[in-house]
Amino acid sequence: MTSILNRFPEIPHQCATIVDILRYRSSTQPHTQAFTFLEDGETQESTLTYHELDRRSRAIASQLQTLDLRGERAILLYPSGLDYLSAFFGCLYAGVVAVPAYPPRNRRKTPRIQAISTDAQASVALTTTAMLPTLQSILTQQTNIGNFHWLTTDNLAQGTEDSWQQPEINADTLAFLQYTSGSTGIPKGVMLSHGNLLHNAAVTYQLMEHFINKIDRLQ
Repeated sequence: MTSILNRFPEIPHQCATIVDILRYRSSTQPHTQAFTFLEDGETQESTLTYHELDRRSRAIASQLQTLDLRGERAILLYPSGLDYLSAFFGCLYAGVVAVPAYPPRNRRKTPRIQAISTDAQASVALTTTAMLPTLQSILTQQTNIGNFHWLTTDNLAQGTEDSWQQPEINADTLAFLQYTSGSTGIPKGVMLSHGNLLHNAAVTYQLMEHFINKIDRLQ
C-alpha cells in the first residue's frame, strides 16, 4: 500500500482505505469541492465539499450501523447524481458492501435487479425519498427486493452523523461488488477491495498526469 500512496505524496501513508482518505481530505480541505454533478454533461447542478460528503457519509453509515449491517450487502438504487455518491461512501463508512444497481424504470428492467440482488445476497436497499414509492411498487410485484429493509438517505436529520463509529476496515476489506450490465446474460459481479480502489485511483492519477504533461509539451 505504501508504494501506491507514494504516487499521492500529499496523502499520509497511514491512509489505507477510501474512508481514511476522505476523512483526511475533510479535515485538511473541508471547503474544497470534492465532486460536481453535471446534469447534461455541461450544466452544473450540484456540488459537494469534502466536509459535506464526509458528513453525509457518516450520517448514512450511522443508520446502517444502527441496523447492525456490518459486512452485509446493500443494493444502491439511485439515479445519476450526488445522492448516489453519498450512499456509496456511506456504505464504506459503515463497513457495508455497496452493490450499485441503476434503478429500473419499468417492470421489464427488474430481472437484472433480481439477479444482482440474489447473487449479492443483499439485505437492504438504499434509495431517495422521491424514488422509494415507485421502486417498492415495481419491485414488490416482480421480485423479492420489495421485502427488504429500505433506507432513504436524502432526508436524514442533522446531527445523525454524530453517532457514527469508525469501522474496523483495512486495504483488504471488501468495498463493493461491481456487476456487468447483463445485456448478454446474467449479470456477473466482481469483488473490489479498498486496496483495489486505491490502486486504480493511483494508476489513473499517474496516467492522467502523464497525459496532461504530454499535451502541455505539444502546445
